[in-house]
Amino acid sequence: MSKHGAPTNVTDQLKDLASSKKFSSLKVAILAASWHEVIMDGLISGAQRAAKDAGLEQSTTLIRVPGTFELPVAAASLASEYDAIIALGVVIRGGTPHFDYVCLSATNGLTNVSVDTKTPIGFGVLTCDNEEQALERAGLENSSEDKGYEAYSAAVMTVAALG
Repeated sequence: MSKHGAPTNVTDQLKDLASSKKFSSLKVAILAASWHEVIMDGLISGAQRAAKDAGLEQSTTLIRVPGTFELPVAAASLASEYDAIIALGVVIRGGTPHFDYVCLSATNGLTNVSVDTKTPIGFGVLTCDNEEQALERAGLENSSEDKGYEAYSAAVMTVAALG
């Protein structure tokens, strides 16, 4: 594991892909919800580290939406402009069914956009029972996981695999 919880082999794979001239021309969007600033900052930082490791920091654009529920419609509108989209958000369980509705809508919506448009989407939406779980997965300095990095890596490696 790297310092921020990203698997070292994934980092090595991104750096290998960065040397490809074709790969360096990719346009990537990091599409991030705005709700929960600390967790979202961690997810975005992780995705931006992956962009740097892939040599794509100059061709990666950050776009913010209000919340996780809005990610699918924004992804659908961006899919024709970008080679890959990284969808970042966080949903923390509360005392109502709202959690289930938002999680299901985001998951199904992003899946449908990806399949319908054939645009790889890195799924970096944290669905957690509590804030501590989300902080542990957000890629912050003491986090054990870096889901922003993983989501970015998955999307661009899918682009590379599809050629």
